[in-house]
Amino acid sequence: MSAIGPEIERLIQLLAKLPGLGPRSARRAALDLLKKREVLMEPLALALTDAARAIKTCEICGNLDTASPCALCCDPRREGRVLCVVEDVADLWALERAGVFKGRYHVLGGALSALDGITPERLNVGSLIDRAKQGVEEIILAMNATVEGQTTAHYLLDALAETGVKVTRLAHGVPVGGELDYLDEGTLSAAFKARRSL
Repeated sequence: MSAIGPEIERLIQLLAKLPGLGPRSARRAALDLLKKREVLMEPLALALTDAARAIKTCEICGNLDTASPCALCCDPRREGRVLCVVEDVADLWALERAGVFKGRYHVLGGALSALDGITPERLNVGSLIDRAKQGVEEIILAMNATVEGQTTAHYLLDALAETGVKVTRLAHGVPVGGELDYLDEGTLSAAFKARRSL
């Protein structure tokens, strides 16, 4: 006989599916939610319901927002001739938090991965090529510094060659404040390859 009811068990199982939460963390989160029903669980349930109803995927860039096209695509102050390609919405949000890019975005929806069965057809590559042909002067590939990210960047470089658009990528290497002793070999190798004159 279980010490918890099926409703609590279902809550724990659903929480455990979230990134960064395993079964033990999910149990702790569920218990905390249940202890703080009025101040945490009920508002969270309402926010989840509202988000599920209101959030849409932008038909232009792939961002998540309450409108499509999203606020970024509709902002006339953003530079329309520069397009930053990211793997996921989380990457777009990270760049926006940093405030380093004032152009437009394109979310691929993942990275190429033979092991996971993610082929070019499963990514938003066709719409990227279409957008590149509509007055874009530069495409910045902001792929993650992983094998999959670099494979995707090389694939996109080939796919975009026909458009004649300038294609650049984010620099890779030693992070600001990073100590060489703590960096992996791949990061150090990328840093040496991307060195520049002072």
